[in-house]
Amino acid sequence: MAVPQSVTDPGDPRLHDYTDLTDVALRRRREPAEGLFIAEGEKVIRRAVEAGYTLRSLLLSEKWLDVMADVIEAADAPVHLVTPELAEQVTGYHVHRGALAAMERKPLPDPADILTTARRVAVLEDIVDHANVGAAFRNAAALGVDAVLLSPRCADPLYRRAVKVSMGAVLQLPWTRLPDWPADAGLLGRHGFLTAAFCLNDRSITLDELAARRPEKLALMFGTEGDGLTPGALAAADTWVRIPMDAGIDSLNVAAASAVAFYATRG
Repeated sequence: MAVPQSVTDPGDPRLHDYTDLTDVALRRRREPAEGLFIAEGEKVIRRAVEAGYTLRSLLLSEKWLDVMADVIEAADAPVHLVTPELAEQVTGYHVHRGALAAMERKPLPDPADILTTARRVAVLEDIVDHANVGAAFRNAAALGVDAVLLSPRCADPLYRRAVKVSMGAVLQLPWTRLPDWPADAGLLGRHGFLTAAFCLNDRSITLDELAARRPEKLALMFGTEGDGLTPGALAAADTWVRIPMDAGIDSLNVAAASAVAFYATRG
């Protein structure tokens, strides 16, 4: 059982994993390079542990000791006890959920291993907003998508905000990166997937038409905020799809569009 240790110095090296959490550029470089990510809040920390991620350490304020007692008891990692004020000094923001955990990343699986068993996958190309990535993962988990594949430039699903917005879905849903995108779109075809690219184009079929086809294996492709899918991704797709809309609205936020697409093609 880990014994909580009080830390009073914001510069204590034991708190290194938690420093400057609001500096997005810094964390994008540090976290993958150091093999860590940050889980925030009781539910997300529990889901990370349940998903088999290794706990590096916990950062808790005193009021969370009883709530997290079972996690602490099972932890083979340091538990740093800090005041809310110190936590804010270290992280750069008010940690209103009171509990943070530094977790070890897992090696990403081979895309082919994921595609061998999956029947419906989401492909996210160059989506740079962490909240959108987290929301897409949450939608995918809630609506029965088997896995998520990311282009190399897509935002990190294990960045703190993405994990938080997904409510831990990024820790439970299989995912990996496609290292040679969009050339890797051919891998989807070789595994029997119909690839459907969401875009605004007169050649696009409607989402209802796609759903009516009921393909045995389906890959739903979504592009970056604003510009959408790249020409290379569109060229690699088997079909283009649009979500019909009213009131002069031409498109939805990518996270909202993913929810609509996942729901319409379920089952």
